[in-house]
Amino acid sequence: MLVMRRSRGKRKVVLVAFERMQILGVVGPAEVLDAATQVLGGGDRGYELSIATLGGKPVRCSSGVRLEADVALAHVKPREVDTLIVGGSMRFSRDGDDPRLRAAIRRISEGARRTCSVCTGAFLLARAGLLDGRAATTHWAFCEELGRRHPSIAVSPDRIFVRDGHVTTSAGATAGMDLALALVEEDHGPDVARAVARWTVMFLQRPGGQSQFSERLTLPATVGAPLREVLDAVVAHPAADHSLAALAKRASLSERHFRRVFLEQTGTTPARYVERVRVEAARELLEATAEPIENVAARSGFGSPETMRRAFLRVVGVGPSDHRQRFRSARPMAA
Repeated sequence: MLVMRRSRGKRKVVLVAFERMQILGVVGPAEVLDAATQVLGGGDRGYELSIATLGGKPVRCSSGVRLEADVALAHVKPREVDTLIVGGSMRFSRDGDDPRLRAAIRRISEGARRTCSVCTGAFLLARAGLLDGRAATTHWAFCEELGRRHPSIAVSPDRIFVRDGHVTTSAGATAGMDLALALVEEDHGPDVARAVARWTVMFLQRPGGQSQFSERLTLPATVGAPLREVLDAVVAHPAADHSLAALAKRASLSERHFRRVFLEQTGTTPARYVERVRVEAARELLEATAEPIENVAARSGFGSPETMRRAFLRVVGVGPSDHRQRFRSARPMAA
């Protein structure tokens, strides 16, 4: 059970829990925010955490773990809330689909400084009307469904978290910890965020524009020879010649036949796959090294820094320099 810690100077965070939700959607952000409170030395700084449920009743999470509540949602005073965080469930069509929960989330959000969701908690925000006309994300497996059910939402399936005004949505359950770390940085600066990242052993703080998953892991498992060998070669040597002609030759197919087979088996084009692999390789270099942008572009297979910049804007949503700066602003402190 998380105990409410009342202190005038702390930011009050209300975490919404409900039956069959994923416990990590609550516990993950709570641990990060609690770590920030410890780093700040407690006292009047940091966060005051409370779990709120319908009726103030305990809930049974999807893992079977029983989670106690600190307060009933009906008793939460919106204007006292700094941050509202709503978790999710893999069975979002049934779990949390309660008009009372929807109304409570909407009521509290109207007075809170900011509202956040973890994983499919975005569906609860959407049901409450809080995402209408906004950009948002959720777990990659459910982004299409979110867009289908709520056409007014601009769904970004390739983001760890998306901030639109005072509402922020995040991807899968662990992305809630990345979101919480970003909140800490926003509230207390990068030095505190670095200390929290180190304390919680979050080696990589993923910026909001970073992909939810590796391009190398998104391809169907059914892709076989000779295409699989070609794909692996692109990943192993992103700076090599991966023109359509070179790829087709490697697969011993005509360019036309290779393009058709590639699209049928992977769901994307050769050019797009190569670009995304190169962007991923460049991201890793930007995050792990201090190499100049020109060197990163060359090692990743881009003809020039400008070509890499345009590719980053298409795939990641920010340029290489901005990506590096955002990543470094929340990296763990060195030992």
